[in-house]
Amino acid sequence: MRKYLPVWGLFCTAPLVAEFLLGDFPITFVVSLALLAPLYGGAAVLIRETARRTGRGWPTMVLLGLAYGVFEEGILTQSLFNPDYAGAHLLERGFIPALGIALPWTLFVLTLHTVWSVGVPIAMLEELAGERRTTPWLGRVGLIVTSVLFTAGSIAIFFGSYADGKFMAPWPRLVAVLVVVAALIVAAFKVPQPRSRTGAAPRPWAPFALTLALGAVFMVAFTEASAVVTVAGFLVLFAVAAVATVVWSGRPGWDGRHRVALAGGALLTYAWHGFTMTSLVPSTPLIDLVSHILFAAGAVALLGSAYRRATPAKVPELV
Repeated sequence: MRKYLPVWGLFCTAPLVAEFLLGDFPITFVVSLALLAPLYGGAAVLIRETARRTGRGWPTMVLLGLAYGVFEEGILTQSLFNPDYAGAHLLERGFIPALGIALPWTLFVLTLHTVWSVGVPIAMLEELAGERRTTPWLGRVGLIVTSVLFTAGSIAIFFGSYADGKFMAPWPRLVAVLVVVAALIVAAFKVPQPRSRTGAAPRPWAPFALTLALGAVFMVAFTEASAVVTVAGFLVLFAVAAVATVVWSGRPGWDGRHRVALAGGALLTYAWHGFTMTSLVPSTPLIDLVSHILFAAGAVALLGSAYRRATPAKVPELV
């Protein structure tokens, strides 16, 4: 059973980061992992296994993570199209009638899934896996079981969301979502692999500071801004993060410590931001505070463990 520890770790870490560390659910609702883990954890495991089994790396996993985000928010919860989703009026700012979406919310929520629901958990658990970082963790039976769990979780979330709001997007938009998901999956296996670059990789604190700073700006800087400013700001943040990661990760000296640091800045962004959140389910201020403290402490412990496990590379390791 020891060989399956990375799988179980990723299966549980993904929903814990995506919903609990973010602040949506308090510790008293940890039983909901039984519903959330098949969706979030199943997606993260399948994305990671698909990429590693085909000999691919982070560019593929990022695009597959984005495809998952589009699938969840466009098909399962349909928050991209539902003007009253969770009573939050998410489409009021920057709504585009022809597409039926609001660009600020679309960019925001898809980034949450790509980076935090999928990317951060995979990065942490891969480094904790040591020498098994880039090797498959599951056999054929394991992949089938995970696929079944993910399908079951998706169905449960779909019907749960529908029962809650009785909203169903027009079928042409749902078809368009599936087309986008398919296009992203194809692109994930067409995207070029990272290439080596000249110069030396920075010290690990640099990518950590970068993602911590970008995460803070992403979370709070545009909450009251206009739709145009918000979208432009998001695109600038994406560009800075992408260019810095691609350039740094191709330089000699980039290794597990840098990958952990890069993901760690994002992880701690969720940790501090959770303290600003109010639970989406019945709770009390005290329970929320205790939950934020416990989950933030868990995030710090996860980051520390992954960093200690990561070792300097003897040869260059692309992201």
